[in-house]
Amino acid sequence: MAEATTDGDLGTLLAVFAHPDDEAYLAGGLMAVAADAGRSVTCVTATRGELGFADDDPRSVEERMAVREAEMKACLDLLGVNDHRWLGFADGGCAAIDPAGPVGRLAEILDEIRPDTVVTFGPDGQTYHPDHIAVSGWTTQAVRASGSGIRLLYSAMTPEWGRNFTAMVPIEQVMMTDDPLPTVPADELALWFRCDVELAARKVRALRAQASQVEPLVRAFGLEAYVQLTRDEFFRAPTPGDWVA
Repeated sequence: MAEATTDGDLGTLLAVFAHPDDEAYLAGGLMAVAADAGRSVTCVTATRGELGFADDDPRSVEERMAVREAEMKACLDLLGVNDHRWLGFADGGCAAIDPAGPVGRLAEILDEIRPDTVVTFGPDGQTYHPDHIAVSGWTTQAVRASGSGIRLLYSAMTPEWGRNFTAMVPIEQVMMTDDPLPTVPADELALWFRCDVELAARKVRALRAQASQVEPLVRAFGLEAYVQLTRDEFFRAPTPGDWVA
């Protein structure tokens, strides 16, 4: 059975996610530990998250992108990550893209940085968000095609974490379908990384740098509960069925 560990040594690390703040929530602690140890860390973000604002937000799409870009930089600076790549796709549009383009770009990044470990969404995207699912597929295909023995890890949630989360957040606010929150039992995890107290506080400071997305949640949960909710990072290994064509 997987047990929580504060040892986050995964070697050279590549994190591939869809929107700004995905990376900090799902792998911020691991990236910070790797950066602090002097290991190479690269973060790739598919979109600038321009849809992540209220419908009545008065800013233009370009202004929203600029906000998300600045917040993302501030977040990664706090985590110690200085190699960040934008893929530049439209928020909400990843599923409509011919996978050959992003898969090719990710393959180039893999060849350039030669990571030991790649972390990304699982095929369910955790919330069934089409952008998340597309990014998972692109990354899986690129890693599979590399033939280089890279370790691929999919971000996951345990049933216990899911219960704690849905006790604070109405499930319909985060899920893109009527399906239940997809979870993975702890004994099926490949890695359960828990931020120690100092790292958990740092991770939350990094998350709060993305204030347009995070501050409403901090106010709603209370800071202590928010810290506890974001402290753990769960990952599973791919199964044969995950290796999409």
